[in-house]
Amino acid sequence: ASLIGAALASTPAILGGRGGIDVSVGPTMGFVNAILVKVLIADLGLDSPLIIVPAALLIGVLIGAVNGVLAAYVRIQPIVATLGTYLILVGVTLTIVPAPMGTIPTWLKTLNGQLSILPIAAIFLVWWGIRRLPYYDHLMATGSDDRAAYTAGVPVPKVRFLSYVIGGLFSGIAGLMLTALIGSTDPNIGPQYTLIAISAVALGGVSLAGGRGGLVGALVGAICIFLIQSALVFFNVSTFVLQIAYGAVLVVAISLTAIQDKLEARARTR
Repeated sequence: ASLIGAALASTPAILGGRGGIDVSVGPTMGFVNAILVKVLIADLGLDSPLIIVPAALLIGVLIGAVNGVLAAYVRIQPIVATLGTYLILVGVTLTIVPAPMGTIPTWLKTLNGQLSILPIAAIFLVWWGIRRLPYYDHLMATGSDDRAAYTAGVPVPKVRFLSYVIGGLFSGIAGLMLTALIGSTDPNIGPQYTLIAISAVALGGVSLAGGRGGLVGALVGAICIFLIQSALVFFNVSTFVLQIAYGAVLVVAISLTAIQDKLEARARTR
């Protein structure tokens, strides 16, 4: 579920175009995990879902807003802006939690079992609502051609900003999934989701150029990545080969998407 959450959280910014690859999703999940377990649960003794869940969502939204301001209004290249956020979050997380520690309440552990569908369903419910707003059409138009969208009156910077905020919200939910999965806090796990989440999004047919795809494709891509990972682990393949597999999947998926884009462009010109 945490891999699916990471893939879904990476999707909105990518759909917004302009190379909107948010590499801070994984570290955001790790940071949420550290704050929830170390600060709220261990230090402050706050383990109520009425506190934990809103805190995770708020942290994700705030980080997404920072990324959105840098990418949409300051106009820093998204991968550079989110890479800066990535490094800051990794450093702060290691400062808060230098080593794995802590435990989580029983209600949060249940999200690692059959109830793991609940946070995923919450993400899709939010996305279902977004798809029924004019914002969704603006997002896809911006991702497809931001100049044409701007000419048509679409507030491109605002649309891109909100895509990072939505991605941040989903990252907060994914952070809850990660916390339920490991049952404690570990500063080294979150960043590991960065590459495989983007690979899952690309494998699911979401164009990394923006404007095409959706959460269902990212979900399917994440499931495929998980199946590949499980198969390689079953055959006792080295973890180094796993990294090679993730990179190969990413390259192949991007190449196939590019080929499909070219074929569609040729078809439209005929």
